[in-house]
Amino acid sequence: MDLGIRGKTAIVCASSKGLGKGCAQALAEAGVNLVLNARGAEALEATATEIRSAHQVQVATVAGDITSDEGQAAVLAAAREMGGTVDILVNNAGGPPPGMWSDWEKDDWLKALNSNMLTPIALIKAVLPGMIEKKWGRIVNITSQSVKSPIPVLGLSNAARAGLTGYVAGTSRQVAQHGVVMNNLLPGAHDTDRIKSLNSAEVEKRGITMDQAMAERANAIPTKRIGTPAEFGATCAFLCSQHVGFMIGQNVLLDGGVGNTTM
Repeated sequence: MDLGIRGKTAIVCASSKGLGKGCAQALAEAGVNLVLNARGAEALEATATEIRSAHQVQVATVAGDITSDEGQAAVLAAAREMGGTVDILVNNAGGPPPGMWSDWEKDDWLKALNSNMLTPIALIKAVLPGMIEKKWGRIVNITSQSVKSPIPVLGLSNAARAGLTGYVAGTSRQVAQHGVVMNNLLPGAHDTDRIKSLNSAEVEKRGITMDQAMAERANAIPTKRIGTPAEFGATCAFLCSQHVGFMIGQNVLLDGGVGNTTM
């Protein structure tokens, strides 16, 4: 399927590895020019080189903290230099650590909110005027399955991402008339560093091996496997395509069927 986005310019946050990298690779395959961002310069440059060699697209890199004002300004400047305005924004950031309600103090909440709610909102606000002017834009926010089914040990993430979801629900419907489409993509267990980190907590807590923790997690999913960054990226690319113009403010669950709901 031709996604109809060849030649567009996209910002993909936290894209040196994991789900962000999967999204970047799928967009590049569709012919989209990329601005990639991550904290680690070495992994970021390796990903950029890999994508450039596989696809005939422009790839710019901005190593830095996207949750900082400076990091956001640098990414936006790189996108303007590449394409004038941002056509596609993929918001992504690692989730806060697991824990119990009694573990979290105000600073923990502020950090989680800044990373998983306020930073995506700031980037959305920055790119919307250009998208509205051009009468075309796509924004995909990578949140979590916990938005629909909260995970007790991920209370920081549950709350911050739910706040972003509420913001997107209203804003997406305000800008839809201008050809701007905004949706959320909700991952479940995928083969990323995040899932390895969560498994490590189980290993330490229960004294099991990492292989056992991974097998247990996979067995709890109807597909009996965890997801791949590649299939996640393909879904993200579709949500950035010309084919989703009537899909507004939705929460697309990609969890292998773990969320047993009808809505």
